[in-house]
Amino acid sequence: MKTLTKTLLFVLMLTSPVVAWSQDADRDREELQMAAVEALITAPPERALPLAKKVLNGNYSYDIKERALFILSQIDRKEAQDLLIATARSGDGELRFEAIRMIGIGGEDEALAQLASLYDANDEDVREAVLEAYLIAGDKEAVYQLAANASTEDEFEDALDTLGAMGARDHLRRLREAKGVSEAYIDALIISGDAETLLEIAQDGSNAENQVHAIEALGIVGGHDDRLVQIYRGASSDDVREAALDGMLISGYDEGVLELYRSSTDPAEKKALLEQLVIMDSDEVWSIIDSALDGGL
Repeated sequence: MKTLTKTLLFVLMLTSPVVAWSQDADRDREELQMAAVEALITAPPERALPLAKKVLNGNYSYDIKERALFILSQIDRKEAQDLLIATARSGDGELRFEAIRMIGIGGEDEALAQLASLYDANDEDVREAVLEAYLIAGDKEAVYQLAANASTEDEFEDALDTLGAMGARDHLRRLREAKGVSEAYIDALIISGDAETLLEIAQDGSNAENQVHAIEALGIVGGHDDRLVQIYRGASSDDVREAALDGMLISGYDEGVLELYRSSTDPAEKKALLEQLVIMDSDEVWSIIDSALDGGL
């Protein structure tokens, strides 16, 4: 064996155990530090706060600093909230977003109010972090204000989605008065499960596009299947009729399609309704097919 090869093998034999030992030591130290930080959750604030601050300002791993932020979120003192806000303003990378989220978990009113000053319509990551914090804290009014004062479409739609996820139906209705109806607004109503407001839009023919989207949305939310039949019968356009059928398909309301089929006297319409029943796998469709084959309408 060449001398150089022997030398390299010898070096590897000597260094590998050292590297393994070093990695084990680092892991053990990390686990001990994590246990120490987690123990602060039971400590009195005057003990926990300076130690959590020490971790944030020290040379510790991201995971340990993240845990320290959680400890701060559980301390009901202004200094703890100030540390969270300071990290949310100027923390490094992901730690900044974690601090914002922890403000939401803490739910302290003054800290939550300061999140609005961090909100940046041009920074999607910060925007999402602030909205998540408000979602965690259940601060519907703060999200409403962000939506009402949105300067970009993306900003507005993100706030809308958050209001929908919060089930903020009253705030969404207020937003309808302030901003009007759009596809994104209807999507937020779907998320919130607001069938009543969707029905109002579905019955409003002033904007055909919004009306069609709301009719289909009724099928997703449910609760007004019988109204879809009425909307179909009173439709002034093929688009509205098709949307009503789509709504019944989405909700699985084959009873309504059957009702329409049996009351129809238009062969073309009956054909379309029969095809819809086949797609919906209705239990009654086979007897209808049998009757159609016998020449019945």
